[in-house]
Amino acid sequence: MKIFSSLTRARFPDPLTLLTACVLLGAAASWVVPAGQYARHEDAVTGRMVVVPDTYAAVDPAPVGLFEALLAIPRGLIAAADIIFLVFLTGGAFVVVDRTGALRAAVDALARVLRGRGILVIPVVSLFFATGGALLNTQEEIIALMPVLLILARRVGFDATTAVAMSLGPAAVGSAFSPINPFQVVIAQQLAELPVLSGGLFRLVFLLLALGVWIAGTMRYAQRVCAFPAAAEVAAGEPTGVSGRGGRTALVMLMVLLAFGSFTFGLLRLDWGFNEMSAVFLAMGIAAGLLGRLGVQRTAEAFVEGFREMAYAAMLIGFARAIYVVLEDGQIVDTLVHGLFIPTAELPLTLAAVAMMGVQALVHVIVPSVSGQAVLTIPILTPLSDLVGLERQLTVLAYQYGAGLCELLTPTNGALMAVLAAAGVRYERWLRFALPLWGLLTGLGVIAIIIGIATGLD
Repeated sequence: MKIFSSLTRARFPDPLTLLTACVLLGAAASWVVPAGQYARHEDAVTGRMVVVPDTYAAVDPAPVGLFEALLAIPRGLIAAADIIFLVFLTGGAFVVVDRTGALRAAVDALARVLRGRGILVIPVVSLFFATGGALLNTQEEIIALMPVLLILARRVGFDATTAVAMSLGPAAVGSAFSPINPFQVVIAQQLAELPVLSGGLFRLVFLLLALGVWIAGTMRYAQRVCAFPAAAEVAAGEPTGVSGRGGRTALVMLMVLLAFGSFTFGLLRLDWGFNEMSAVFLAMGIAAGLLGRLGVQRTAEAFVEGFREMAYAAMLIGFARAIYVVLEDGQIVDTLVHGLFIPTAELPLTLAAVAMMGVQALVHVIVPSVSGQAVLTIPILTPLSDLVGLERQLTVLAYQYGAGLCELLTPTNGALMAVLAAAGVRYERWLRFALPLWGLLTGLGVIAIIIGIATGLD
């Protein structure tokens, strides 16, 4: 608890400064951490390059100099280009929708329905984003939605921290505890040679418990620090657009729903990626502008405004990716993973499983991609688990809970830092809210693993 308290009292620098410092720290580490690598091959099931167990070997040092570290930042922006463009285009599209007045009208309608019961917004919105997290690993998409969430939060008396807590928070929790997340549990089960979606009921039970913890914590925070007006007032200067014309408002909102439905179907059935999602939202923005009678010129101006509003958040994603670029250039990622995991083989069974979960959380700081972490760590941990007698399903659980919950805290998670920047919430303020809940959820994950060992989950 003292660690939590000192972390939440500390004042962290601006996210851009913090991420740049992490890039330089990664470069410095490349001078002192021995370089090493695992051999890799293409996995026939997932189509990804995965490590070959027991092939770790030292390689020639590749220390990263100052100029190379700075060069890693534009390289990180290039590597994250598909995500960055998704943020720009979805941000622009939602500014178009907002200019039509449809979003404000929808928010007003929700506020009227919940008049005097604004606290109910938290479970409703949280369950929506938790579903997105569980199904699609939703995170980056929230960045563009943050202006809308802030409007909703203000209309019912919440602060910006609550807006983040009822969107990014449940999305991350949903992803971490999901029984069906294709970017996390499905990939990990395929790599561990487990039946896809096996152990689904067990995961679903703990998903519901975890969401209950997060939503209850968010509601408790909101009741403590926020005021709930009985009747919200429309903000001054609110765009009128089509807000008073129900037909066009309904059409614009229908376009929004169709966009979400389209990319959900594409992700699940058509193997879509971020580029296809960007195209869907670009089309949605254009259609919404025309349906909302903004015209070509005003629609274009709204897109430009959205690009401007999302620029800082998009840059943070690229800076976060640069950290991994530096560590890869220094050839120390595999060394760190190897050094962290191998000692767990010496521990008793239950401690080994819990230790794997903790190490997965540490690894996620240097590998801030849940799918990337799966292809790096699961092939190493599978034979290690067999060696100590741990069911592979529990190895996947340790990865899910360790890496997934770390998404709530780690500054190397570009989506987290971008959402906080878009909401105007300082990192230390978020830690003050999220750290206690992260601790409770981590404890819940440990309980799940212990029960899994006791019941022989496979």
